[in-house]
Order: sequence, then structure tokens, then C-alpha cells
Amino acid sequence: MLLITGATGNLGASVVRQLLKISSSVDFIVTSSSQAGVEKLTSEGLQARLANFNDANSLENAFQGVTKILLISTMEQNRFEQQKQVIDIAKAQGVKHIIYTSVSINDIQKSGVKDLMLSHFQTEDYLKQVGLTYTILRNTIYADAITQFIGTLGLENGIQLPAGNGKVPFVLRREMGEATANLLVKGGYENETLEFTSTHLIDFAELAQELSLVRGTPIAYNALQEDVYVKKLKEIGLPDFAIYLHAGTMADIKNGLYENYCAVLDDLLGRKSASPAEFLKEIC
Repeated sequence: MLLITGATGNLGASVVRQLLKISSSVDFIVTSSSQAGVEKLTSEGLQARLANFNDANSLENAFQGVTKILLISTMEQNRFEQQKQVIDIAKAQGVKHIIYTSVSINDIQKSGVKDLMLSHFQTEDYLKQVGLTYTILRNTIYADAITQFIGTLGLENGIQLPAGNGKVPFVLRREMGEATANLLVKGGYENETLEFTSTHLIDFAELAQELSLVRGTPIAYNALQEDVYVKKLKEIGLPDFAIYLHAGTMADIKNGLYENYCAVLDDLLGRKSASPAEFLKEIC
């Protein structure tokens, strides 16, 4: 039996939609961390269980009869401790294989968001140590996040970001979910780490050109200095954590930490993932 955590989240919901679309033979359970989420999933005709990562009893109950788990990572500050508990209880309950959604970044030690993202790699390492079969999906930045990045300061003065000329292989969240579901059905990739990226590397100057074509109006890219960017974010009242996340991610992009790509996601999709022109038309 397959179990999918975080099914009420955006990525989890995308995985579930694709599973329902492509296969009637895959029996799976979905989970939510809240009873309201469980009730919502049940109302949609899904087998749903409560799985709160901070509640060992709920995890023990959720994992009964389960042999494979898609562990969709959380955004909590205690992410590693949560996910370590998930892995430990899964092993004790007889789960054989965990597929974990991590992050595709070249050098976590150099990352501006190391304090948040290091837990992904701690989870990866722990998963490899405990003796379960694993598959690690290192997800790149979602193309969907571009609107958050470029829209924070508005577009009146163009795209204002301190990302330099760093490139990113953006992927739409729905395509990430589609590829993940296809992997769950297809099988394979045991004890492998996969870079889930597109093969289209693009920087924000190029994105500005593409967005100009999509919107039919010139949009420039203004490469800000990080201190200027942080000051602007503070002026519009962004919370400290959001400023840390935005500024740190931009620094990582500028420093080339996302400049990697792999064709495995395209292989699982059975086509090329959306090009920048295509995903900008969809999200903007």
C-alpha cells in the first residue's frame, strides 16, 4: 500500500490528481496533519488518514499496512526532527520504501538559506542510514514561485531582484507532481537521488524578455544590491522570515547554486517540461 503525506498541499494535490488520472490499479492512502484536512480528502472520495508529524500516535495509526511512503517535506522550523520521527515510525511499522521530496541546490554549506534548507540534507542522510529503500527527489524552484519573487515589489520599475545573472531550471509545480506520480506508478529508482529540474536554464534578465512578450509591454530587469532589496522588503512590511527566505534564495541564485539540470523529470513526463515562454503564459 502506498501512502502520500501532505495531500492537502499544492504538490501533494498535484501528485494525487495525476495518480487518479493515469492509474486505477494503484491503491493509495492520503494524509493530512489536521482532522479538517482528512474530512476534506474523504469528501473527495479518497482514503484519508490523520498524520501529524508532531504526534507519534497519529503516525503509527496512519502507517498501518503501508509499504511505501511519499514523504512530502514540510516547511516547519523543526523539519528534520519531524521527518526523523516519520522515518523511525515508518520503519517500525514495516514500511519498506520512502520517496522523499528534497531540494536541488549545489552546495548547501554556501546557501543563504542554509538554516532552513540544511534539514533536507539531514533527512536525506538519515534516510540512507536507517536501512530502508529510498528515492530522493531533489526539486528545483517551482516556476509558480516566480510571481511571488517578481510581484513583491511590483513591476512598475521592472523586475527588481538581487539575483545577478544566476540561472534556474524552473519547473511548474503541477509538472513536478505529474512526474512524481508517474514515478510512483512506474517504479524503479530505488536507492537513487534524482535532480528534479527542467533542462531550460534561465536568468531573470531573460525572464524579463520573455515576460515582455507575454504581456505585450517592455519589462526590464534591474539587478539590485542585496542590501537595497532587503531595505525595500522591510519598507513594504514583509515579515522577517519572508525577507530571510527571499533574500537568501536570491543570493543562492546569484551565486549559481541552482545552476544544475537533469533530464530525468522530462523522461518521467514523457515530454519536455514547460519552456519559460510556456510557463510564464500559464502563471502570469
